[in-house]
Amino acid sequence: MPVKKLPEKLKANAFCPGCGHGTILRLIAEAVEELELNDNKCLVLGVGCSCNGNGMLGGDDFQCAHGRAAAVAVGMKRFRPGMCVFTYQGDGDAGVIGLAETLNAAYRNEKITVFVVNNTNFGMTGGQMSWTTLPGQKTTTSVRGRDCSVTGAPIHLPELIATQFDVAYAARASVHDVKHITQAKKMVLNALQAQMNEEGYSIVEFLSSCPTNWHLSPIDSNKFIAEQVLAAYPVGEFKSRKGKEGQA
Repeated sequence: MPVKKLPEKLKANAFCPGCGHGTILRLIAEAVEELELNDNKCLVLGVGCSCNGNGMLGGDDFQCAHGRAAAVAVGMKRFRPGMCVFTYQGDGDAGVIGLAETLNAAYRNEKITVFVVNNTNFGMTGGQMSWTTLPGQKTTTSVRGRDCSVTGAPIHLPELIATQFDVAYAARASVHDVKHITQAKKMVLNALQAQMNEEGYSIVEFLSSCPTNWHLSPIDSNKFIAEQVLAAYPVGEFKSRKGKEGQA
C-alpha cells in the first residue's frame, strides 16, 4: 500500500520536543484556512526559533534580518494592501532587538498582524536573558537569577501597545493546556480578521514553553507556565476590536 504524502505543514519540524511553537503555528494555519487566506497571505519571519516555521504554512514566506519583521511587513502591506501580512517572531526579536520596529508600526496603526512567542528567553542562541525573563529567573546571562534592580523589569508588550497606541486589537494567549489553546485560536482569528477588515494593527503574544533552556521536561515546563509565568503575564484581550468585546 503506498504511503500517503503529507502536506508540507504537517511534516516533522525542527522545534525542540515540548516547545509551544508547533501548537502556535498550527493555530495560525487553521485560522488562515478558515478565513480562506491561503492564496493571499505572506508570513514574515523574525530571527530565532521562529525561523523554523519557514515553509510550515505553505505559500509565501519572507525571512528578515533580526528584529526587522514589522518594518518589512509594513512595506509589504503598503505595496499589497489587499494581502494578509503577518509576522511570526520571538520575544527577543519583537520586544528587544526589534522593539523600535514593533512599536513604530503600532504607533502608526499599520494594518499588519504581529504574532509574538514569549518563552522568556532568547531560545535559539542559547537561552540568554530577554526583556521578558521573569524576576529571579536563571538564564545563561543571569546565572544567579534576573536582578530587576540592574536589568529593569520585564516588558509587557501587548499591554504597552494597547494603552499607548490607537490599535485595532491587542491580546495575550497561552498554549500550555487545552483551555488556553482554545482561547488562543479565537485570538488568532480576531487578529487576522482585524487586519482583513482594515481595522488597523493587531498583535497577539503567546506564552510558550522552552524545555531545553528552562532545563525542565515538557510536562514540567507547562506547569511552570501555569504556576509562575501566568502570574507575571496575564492572558486576555487588552484592546478588543470595536463592537467585538468579549470575543476571546
